[in-house]
Amino acid sequence: MYDPEGRPSLSDFIDLRKERLFHVGRLDKESEGLILLTNDGEMTFRATHPSYGLEKTYIIQYDGTLPAGVDRTLMKGVELEDGIGRVLAFRELSPTWIEVVIHEGRYHIIRRLMEAVGVRVERLIRTKFGPVSLGETPEGRWRDLNDGELLNLRNALSL
Repeated sequence: MYDPEGRPSLSDFIDLRKERLFHVGRLDKESEGLILLTNDGEMTFRATHPSYGLEKTYIIQYDGTLPAGVDRTLMKGVELEDGIGRVLAFRELSPTWIEVVIHEGRYHIIRRLMEAVGVRVERLIRTKFGPVSLGETPEGRWRDLNDGELLNLRNALSL
């Protein structure tokens, strides 16, 4: 949770804790949204390992128009330099916003998929990790999960 270039990192946004915290997921400097923090190493492993299939939902603001059939193309799969990438679900939210769901977290996977199909990403926001939603949590703020969210997340990860 440290950036050698001095940019803000997770440790700038959370209270100092006596216990070790693991982050579930990362966001590059051009992305925003939900990151989970936990003191449970097994939860971290399962939430980040693709074999557990935890879905991640993103909304994307794009520039221009969507190519015809882009939803089917992305769900079928697109060849990237490190293998096939695909989305599990695709939904148009407005003329400049779409929502996609993935289950893996390869390096810049959303941006690379969009570039491969000719969509220029203006904004990328992770809104959900499995059953846990960003909701109305303000940027740069954090909150504890409620009992129901924690139970649903543990169930989704077979914990």
